[in-house]
Amino acid sequence: MPYNDPMDSGSARSGASPAVSFVIPAYNEERFLPRTLDSIHSTARALRLEYEIVVADDASTDRTGALAAERGARRITVKNRQIAATRNAGARAAAGRLLIFVDADTVVPAEPVGEALEVIASGGVAGGSPCAFDGRIPPWARVLERTLRVLYRWARLTPDAFLFCTRDAFDAVGGFDESVFGGEEVLMARALDRFARTRGRRFTLVRSPIITSGRKLRAYSGMELLGTLVRLALRGPRGVRRREGFEMWYGPRRDDPEGLDAGGCGPDWVRAGS
Repeated sequence: MPYNDPMDSGSARSGASPAVSFVIPAYNEERFLPRTLDSIHSTARALRLEYEIVVADDASTDRTGALAAERGARRITVKNRQIAATRNAGARAAAGRLLIFVDADTVVPAEPVGEALEVIASGGVAGGSPCAFDGRIPPWARVLERTLRVLYRWARLTPDAFLFCTRDAFDAVGGFDESVFGGEEVLMARALDRFARTRGRRFTLVRSPIITSGRKLRAYSGMELLGTLVRLALRGPRGVRRREGFEMWYGPRRDDPEGLDAGGCGPDWVRAGS
């Protein structure tokens, strides 16, 4: 995919479809969304992209929608309170030939986006990026981070904070599975991998990581996180089709003990794994 001239606003020029659409699902993310949007604008301009940013504002009660508009994103409003459905709503509103799904609490450096573009330019259709966590995280979380990187690469999966695919691939697999309340990125990666294989390709995990919020790892203990995962596992496949048990994602948020918020997203802010 060729790199086009940079734009000032983050939207495609009048009458032209953008090459890349960054799709961000968001619910009450006024503290984190600004740095996510700023990082995407910076990255897209550095790579000379024709791009747009679509924020799917899912029933937020704070300034998420206003901040999206103030920072050059196109806001659509939905009332799903379900991450898969909200990702799909953002994708339906997007016009790009390449869709990059990004979480609202995630910093997107130029390296993983550039590598994603190389995957597509070489004939690939989908992939993702490993993630590193911001700020200080507990020792057990550092071990988890390293383990997940190996596991994701081996299984050709991706964290939900960064997943990319062509519009054709997205349409072919039918988007994210809206029958589940969690794990939708795993199901999507598998579906995209199956589709890619029909083209003689595979779902590709690029090397460079995005930087996502470690707030849950700081706000919840290791035992709380483990307990939640065990309960969900014991419920089996049907368990992910109910909102109950996903309170850590859909319930009231705990404050980040480090207080990281919409501060800068440069090297002084990113202390992944430190």
